[in-house]
Amino acid sequence: MRAFGVTDNKINSFVEFDKTKETPTGRDLLVKIKAVSVNPVDIATRKNIVGELDNPKILGYDGYGIVDAVGAEVTNFKVGDKVFFAGDYTRDGSNQEYEIIDERIVAHAPKETSVEKSVAMPLVTLTASELLFEKLNINPVADNRDKTILIINGAGGVGSIATQLAHLAGLRVIATASTPEKVQWVKNLGADLVVNHHQNLIKQVHDLGIENVDYIVGLSDNDPHWNEIVELIKPFGTFATITNLRESQIGDLKSKSVNFAWEWMFTKAKFKLDSMSDQGAYLEKLADGLDSGMIKSTVTKVFNGFDLENIKAATELVEAGHMMGKVVIKA
Repeated sequence: MRAFGVTDNKINSFVEFDKTKETPTGRDLLVKIKAVSVNPVDIATRKNIVGELDNPKILGYDGYGIVDAVGAEVTNFKVGDKVFFAGDYTRDGSNQEYEIIDERIVAHAPKETSVEKSVAMPLVTLTASELLFEKLNINPVADNRDKTILIINGAGGVGSIATQLAHLAGLRVIATASTPEKVQWVKNLGADLVVNHHQNLIKQVHDLGIENVDYIVGLSDNDPHWNEIVELIKPFGTFATITNLRESQIGDLKSKSVNFAWEWMFTKAKFKLDSMSDQGAYLEKLADGLDSGMIKSTVTKVFNGFDLENIKAATELVEAGHMMGKVVIKA
């Protein structure tokens, strides 16, 4: 079968190569891939490669396809089912014709939503769901009208779904966006208020009549905003992030007794935790939300043709760092 991978940390190292199609065992599915989406983790993974690889690294951490075969212990899926998922960082990704994936982190694909709208959503939705409901400990069915969340990089992939989920949970949502198009984007997704992350966030939030916020989610480089985060978070509030802290000091949050949490969507699958099945459950809810219209897909660019040229072009778009929403490659 065809597969696409990288051999070093440069974008021009993408290659197409032949790979043997595997046979699923245990709780694994073999999925014939019909579409993928590109995420910043693809770029970060490639850039962290040291030297030249003997075997190409297969990236791609959003997949949509049809179950081709199942392992002996699979209970939730059968051959022919349409599924979508974000994947397992310790295994080959979705940039291949067939992928092996554990059924616990897979869900039945939406029935009424297009392939491209569906495949754009798994990784960002899992990340946003774990951020809000596990790391910030927000109860989505509670009365959260007196709670305020600041989402830094609200128009990005994770920010676009985090804004929706926070809005649906009833919070007052402040999202950051830097252009008129992106401001309108986050408003359409449920942001109550919008501030510009290229300007002073403290002044802008205070000008809105808000002294402090209960929650802050950092979805871009935290260092340029660190003093703003420390100032704006409420005492006993919670700050969670998906990005690294290079210069910022967590100790700056101590005097406010601020809770701090990392979010990495792949942790559950990497360590084979029992809770990895939560990801399949989140994705089943996502499928229902997309089909009902409660959740809006954030796909903004689609490449038709699952080939080397389109994988490279889509990667370049994401790597440029100016994407609003998600980019998809469809077979």
